[in-house]
Amino acid sequence: MSQPTRCSDLSLRDSGLDPEGLQRLVAVAREAAGAGAERLMHHFGHLESIREKGRAGDLVTEADEAAEAAVLAVLQRHTPEFGVLAEESGWKQGQSDLAWCVDPLDGTTNFAHGFPFFASSIGLTWQGRPLLGALAVPALQQHFWAAPGLGAWCNDQPIQVSDCQELGSSLLVTGFAYDRHTRLDNNYAEFAYFTHRTRGVRRPGAAAVDLAFVAAGRLDGYWERGLSPWDLAAGVVLVEQAGGVVCAYDGGPIDLAEGRLIACAPGLTEPLIAGLAACSPLAGSSYGAPELDQAGA
Repeated sequence: MSQPTRCSDLSLRDSGLDPEGLQRLVAVAREAAGAGAERLMHHFGHLESIREKGRAGDLVTEADEAAEAAVLAVLQRHTPEFGVLAEESGWKQGQSDLAWCVDPLDGTTNFAHGFPFFASSIGLTWQGRPLLGALAVPALQQHFWAAPGLGAWCNDQPIQVSDCQELGSSLLVTGFAYDRHTRLDNNYAEFAYFTHRTRGVRRPGAAAVDLAFVAAGRLDGYWERGLSPWDLAAGVVLVEQAGGVVCAYDGGPIDLAEGRLIACAPGLTEPLIAGLAACSPLAGSSYGAPELDQAGA
C-alpha cells in the first residue's frame, strides 16, 4: 500500500513558516519541554498529594501543575499570540492558526509510583495537525525533538525508525485508556492478538515516550485508542520525521481529536492495520462500542 503523506510536512507547507521561523519555534518547544522536565525532577520522589481528576485512575499531582506552569510561562513569553491546549488548564484561544499542545507530565501514574518512565511533551499544531514537537524524558536524561526538513533527534543525535518488516520479528508497544473498565472497545483483544504474533508487546504507560521510542527504533510499532491531542502531538512528528508511518486504524490520515492511531516502521503498516481489523468484531460492529454495565464489567 502507498504510505500516507506525513501530516507534519503538510502542516509546514500550509502554515507558510519559513526556515528561520521553524527553527525559532523548535527552540521554543525544546525550551518549554526542558522547563517542564526540570520541575518534574524537582518533585520526583517528593510528592505531597495525589488525587483523581474525576475518572478512576486519572491522576494529577502538584508536579503536573508546577510543570505546566513552567511550560506555559515559556510559551507565553515567546509566542503569546498562539493558542494553547494544555492537559491541566484546558484551551486558551489565540490569534493564530498555530497552537501548542502541552502534556506537562505524560505518565502521571508512573511518576506517582516512582517509576521513571514519564515526560514533558510539547507539540505545535497548525489548524489541529501536528507540525513540530519536543519531548523531555528527564529520568533517562533524554531530550527528543523533530520538525519537517530538520529530522528527528535525541540528545543531538539523529534517530530513525527500525527496518523491521515482519510482525513475528517485532517488538510492539501499546496502552489502555482510563475507560477500559467500562467499554468493550478497551484494547484487550488487540493486545492478546499481537502478543501471540510478535516477540512481545510492552505497556510502559506514557504514550508520548512510547512514540519517541518508536521514532528511535527501540520499538517497532505502536497502536492505542482513547488518547488526547496532548498525548500525541509531539510524538507523531517524531515518528514521521524519523521515517516512520503514522496513520489511523484503517490506514487513513490521523485525527488528533479521534485519539487512536498506528505509528510504526513502514514495513509493519499493513500487518498492524490487518491485525486491528481482525480484532474489530470483538469490539462490536465499529470502534464506537457501547459501555458495559457494571455487572458485565
